[in-house]
Amino acid sequence: MSAPDPALARVTGTRFRHVLNVGSGPAHPGKLHAAFHTPLWREVRLDVEPKVQPDILSSMVDMRASVPDASFDAVWSSHNLEHLSAHEVPLALAEFARVLTPDGFALVTCPDVEEVARFILERGIEEVAYPSAAGPVTPIDMLWGHRASIEAGYGFMAHRTGFTLSSLARQVLDSGFAEVRLSRSRFALWALCLKPGCRLESLSADFARTEQAELLGAEAGGEPSAAPS
Repeated sequence: MSAPDPALARVTGTRFRHVLNVGSGPAHPGKLHAAFHTPLWREVRLDVEPKVQPDILSSMVDMRASVPDASFDAVWSSHNLEHLSAHEVPLALAEFARVLTPDGFALVTCPDVEEVARFILERGIEEVAYPSAAGPVTPIDMLWGHRASIEAGYGFMAHRTGFTLSSLARQVLDSGFAEVRLSRSRFALWALCLKPGCRLESLSADFARTEQAELLGAEAGGEPSAAPS
């Protein structure tokens, strides 16, 4: 993603917004969610693997040495949480909340274990569910990590935990977010995690033309939003 033009910010009076792409992997514009593909979003890549040359070399479980409190407007986490051990997930989510500004948000996606289970019952555990750039993906790949990548030496691709819609929502709310808005697409869960000062109307322009625009609706993706009781 190219850097925003400073002159544009001066003319519009709008400051740059910064998104922390956790577990980013190698730099590639297509890995950043479409909501952040506007001139005023600036991506900062964080990864634990030095070979991908991240802007910040760190584990998402503990970013305190590298990322100050309230330093990002958004966090983007695409298929990262399932690579953590179960006890590390609350630590990572709490870190997402910590590094966000009071009006910030996190957008998280991960495999939908319930949908994978339904596919297994209907089609079998080794049937191809969908093609991907890395090759065919089966339920085994979605539950335990992409086998071809792991065989090629990328052991960090293994999956160590999993989520249902309700379990993901619960862990988000227990980690310092004020509200989580939920949806699901085929084999994937989506969670829009809001800090107390985040207002949905402020996100409408960014999400309007994306598949996750439904997260801003009153009934996000047919699933109720959740907030602490």
